[in-house]
Amino acid sequence: MWRGDAENMTIHDRQALVDMLVDVSIEAGKAILEIYEGEIATRVKDDRSPVTDADEKAEAIILKRLSVLAADIPVVAEESVAAGTIPDISGGTFFLVDPLDGTKEFINRNGEFTVNIALIEGGQPTLGVVHLPALGQTFWSRGAGDAWRRDGSEEARPIAVRPAPTNGLVVVASRSHRDSATDDYLADFSVAELVSAGSSLKLCRLAEGAADMYPRLGRTMEWDIAAGHAVLAGAGGSVAVIAGGDVAGAVGKPLGYGKPGFENPYFVARGG
Repeated sequence: MWRGDAENMTIHDRQALVDMLVDVSIEAGKAILEIYEGEIATRVKDDRSPVTDADEKAEAIILKRLSVLAADIPVVAEESVAAGTIPDISGGTFFLVDPLDGTKEFINRNGEFTVNIALIEGGQPTLGVVHLPALGQTFWSRGAGDAWRRDGSEEARPIAVRPAPTNGLVVVASRSHRDSATDDYLADFSVAELVSAGSSLKLCRLAEGAADMYPRLGRTMEWDIAAGHAVLAGAGGSVAVIAGGDVAGAVGKPLGYGKPGFENPYFVARGG
């Protein structure tokens, strides 16, 4: 069991907590794969987004484990919020959980769905875990300059963003939510390649230096990107609000967390 004041965690504390969160995400991922390999029953929530038994089963596992591992830290989790359960986060430190980001990718069986757990402190994700059950990949960060990737049972390796290429950017865009607004935004940049990807995997691709930019000019929620944001920040990247909502090329303040309603403004994630 992890014990301690989140705001005063030592490096050892953070390593222990992230190790536990990796284990929790893998456990949730195994439950997701059990459903993934069978018949997938889909329902529609009040916000018209899809939900499956896998979302709910994974969230139940994560919430149960966090209640033991870090009982003093409130948890904001996607399906619980949809059901009307919102904890008091006025203390400024809380977990953000998306038990199955990329539900459409899950339903379409393309493997690009993730389990996401992030710790928010002072409005920013300070550590996080992104696990891809179907691909056997896990990304995590314990803070600045400390981001990692592990494939299956292999040894974990450090990851970092790359400098922007001189011959044009590799841009990742949402596989399920690509639109003309994104294309208009990118018109102001030198883009060498545009790659589609699902879920928070896009942020991890920036973090490991496989891509350079991810603009999102559409609706997202904090739990969708917090863990990926933590990994990207740990690898040397950033996520910032697109100033004015639809002003091409304009970048504003860093994206923050704990906002009323937990909805994000338009943002752009960048590598080096």
